[in-house]
Amino acid sequence: MKRALVPGTFDPVTEGHLDIVRRASQIFDEVVVAVAESPGKEPLFSHNERVQLARESTAGMQNVLVEPFDGLLVDFAQKMGANVVVKGLRAITDFEYEFQMNALNYELSQEIETIFIMSPPKFMYLSSSIVREIARLGGSFTQFVPSCVEAALIRKFGLERD
Repeated sequence: MKRALVPGTFDPVTEGHLDIVRRASQIFDEVVVAVAESPGKEPLFSHNERVQLARESTAGMQNVLVEPFDGLLVDFAQKMGANVVVKGLRAITDFEYEFQMNALNYELSQEIETIFIMSPPKFMYLSSSIVREIARLGGSFTQFVPSCVEAALIRKFGLERD
């Protein structure tokens, strides 16, 4: 069985993330959405909240599971029995960062391959940080996130919706 990881902070999970997860789930037998603790990024949502939102967002995907992790991605991949990491790419800036991460991960473990999936044009501009900023400023963000994330952002920022 081929198991792949789709790692990220997912603060919060967006429709762009879900697109990559769905597409990876069509390629691999099982996909693990690996929610990183990422305390250095000072996430809006706690690690537990992000894991729960990712689980709710992927609930209808049969071969997808969500797991929290902290530490090195290569260690978590080995623990989960995954030898493939799937990353989404939106723009050239993503490529530069992911290229560096791939090189470092390869130095740590040559058994783990990284596969890149290009975001479709409608998600190339979308990021968690943009969604957080739009929500924080009271703008419309519902088209960018699943309904469970919409509700969580409304609660987090004390927004009123019609």
